[in-house]
Amino acid sequence: MTANETANRRYDILFEPVKIGPVTTRNRFYQVPHCSGMGHRYPEADLYMRQMKAEGGWGVVSTQETEIHPSSDISPSNQGRIWDDRDAERLKELTEAVHERGSLAAIQLVHNGIHTANRLTRIAPYGPSDMVVDVEDPVQARAMDKSDIAAFRQWHRDAALRAKRAGFDIIYVYAGHDMTLLQHFLLKRHNSRTDEYGGSFENRLRLFREVLADTRDAVGDRCAVAVRFAVEELLGADGLQHDGEGRDVVAALADEPDLWDVNLSNWSNDSQTARFSQEGFQEEYVSFVKKLTTKPVVGVGRYTSPDAMVRAIKTGVLDLIGAARPSISDPFLPKKIEEGRIDDIRECIGCNICTASDNTVVPLRCTQNPTIGEEWRKGWHPEIVPPLARPQSVLVIGGGPAGLEAARALTQRGAEVTVAEASREWGGRVTKEARLPGLATWARVRDWRMNQLRQAPNVELYLDSPLTADDVLSYGIQHVAIATGARWRTDGVGRTHRSPLPFLNGDAVVGVDALLGEGASALVNDGPVVVFDDDRYYMASVLAEMIALSGRKVTFVTPASIVAPWTEHTLEQRRVQTRLIDLGIDIIPLHQLSGLTQSVLTIECIYSGRKREIACAAVVPVTARLPSDRLWHELAAVSDGWADHGIETVERIGDCLAPGIIAAANYAGHFYARKLARAIVDGCDAYR
Repeated sequence: MTANETANRRYDILFEPVKIGPVTTRNRFYQVPHCSGMGHRYPEADLYMRQMKAEGGWGVVSTQETEIHPSSDISPSNQGRIWDDRDAERLKELTEAVHERGSLAAIQLVHNGIHTANRLTRIAPYGPSDMVVDVEDPVQARAMDKSDIAAFRQWHRDAALRAKRAGFDIIYVYAGHDMTLLQHFLLKRHNSRTDEYGGSFENRLRLFREVLADTRDAVGDRCAVAVRFAVEELLGADGLQHDGEGRDVVAALADEPDLWDVNLSNWSNDSQTARFSQEGFQEEYVSFVKKLTTKPVVGVGRYTSPDAMVRAIKTGVLDLIGAARPSISDPFLPKKIEEGRIDDIRECIGCNICTASDNTVVPLRCTQNPTIGEEWRKGWHPEIVPPLARPQSVLVIGGGPAGLEAARALTQRGAEVTVAEASREWGGRVTKEARLPGLATWARVRDWRMNQLRQAPNVELYLDSPLTADDVLSYGIQHVAIATGARWRTDGVGRTHRSPLPFLNGDAVVGVDALLGEGASALVNDGPVVVFDDDRYYMASVLAEMIALSGRKVTFVTPASIVAPWTEHTLEQRRVQTRLIDLGIDIIPLHQLSGLTQSVLTIECIYSGRKREIACAAVVPVTARLPSDRLWHELAAVSDGWADHGIETVERIGDCLAPGIIAAANYAGHFYARKLARAIVDGCDAYR
């Protein structure tokens, strides 16, 4: 046995079968229920995405939450539905596809209770008590009477039977994330009933216990019954606590389900970004569960390291390694561990672009994996890129996310690739941003691609290699991909100010690029700093944090009503704003820029126009970016001569074409590589 084989044997425990009630999973890799943004509207796309997980080695592949009845209509969100037998027939195709690849299929049944306004069905929402729903609709839920409770139990039982007929192996009873009727009955803050379903702990647990028994009675002969339960809400005494009623629920139900799937509530706590949590961050809250039950336990924690997975099992925290985001980033993670290809794992960076996809009601997207959500629509496979029909040579100019992904996928297709990066380091914006507070995992975007490229025999990599148009012409390479990125504006132009602000000049204005390159030392003037955010994603808040940590007084000004509003989609807005408050940063929302003197910044209310002055030695405008496309324009000016130099195509990709998020740049590089030398117009193969 080789040293490598001996080292890999320590992961054997991950590939042991686990008995879950009447079924057995082939290994300990468990893709827990997660949203896809596809659901009942795009069932084929959801099916292809989940069957890819089964092909990649996940022993259990679960659906997203699946509505059991029209009174749990969560429109416009694209979740699953099993309202009737027609839905079950569609889901049967999914279970068959998962089974064909050797995995078990699980379904998470849900009634969303007060977490829905029933916008499509217009049914008055159900809740344990009369209350306003927790979505942004002027709608109230009605308190369920005994007949409503009986009806709900029957709906859940009927849905479980439909799921059984559809071929699911594991059927969930779901009480988590503050999104389900069963959890709403459990929680004191939602349940003010005075009958046998309210008041005491046993009474509030009653419906949960009844539905669990109903489900086991209906399907337990063939299907495993799983409970998904949030043991902790991070609300102190106002919510479930893992050393309080969260623990009491597990103790009370102990061995009644066949599987415990345990996590945190709400979703923003369960799916924390890497900026605010580390791998395995949920262990301190869920480690007690195995002490209270003899049934297998699955949990999550953004696990990407097989060593961390083995530790979680051997220390008795978990029996099965649950994953949502890591299974999106790399659907083939289990197979790569099994084959000893640890360095080939495309590790999740914890950015939550995946959750943003669901929250913006579009199919799943991922910063690391550009193929996710495109398995059916485009026929993309995360591990397979079709080879070129004939030899091709490609010059990729720029070693950022778009350039590196284009080069990596092109080498996989068999092209002869040359990558020229003007600076002395690979990664472009990824490398710079990964140095900011909390964003270190973002370097994985660069590191995974560089590791793949360094193993490829058909690529040449050059740092410190700025190119001119004459250089490109002289090389005579068939295809040229310009991935030279973008630069941050310093003139204030963004969503609010659509024209340059003439007063933003001089050394009091410090651009984002200067801070990314030099850190807080780019602030040469002593005194307070104002960060003006009209980008509204993460950059301004991270820079404000970095500057504050350097000891400067920081004021955060934004035309938005809250800090970094787009981070609501990535489930971190509350943590972002709390972090700034904890750092002593003054936050002034709903204001735009009005003037700047040597030491005073004037801002004005976006509604009233009232002005106020802020002491300011430096202002950092975080507003928008401009493509770094000078080389493109130089080459476009001599396009008539391309053919004379053997050049067939020249294209801009990523931020050089249109500045966006890192996920968009990565996708752009991948799409370029896929379509190279194909007789299509850019984008025309986007839909089936």
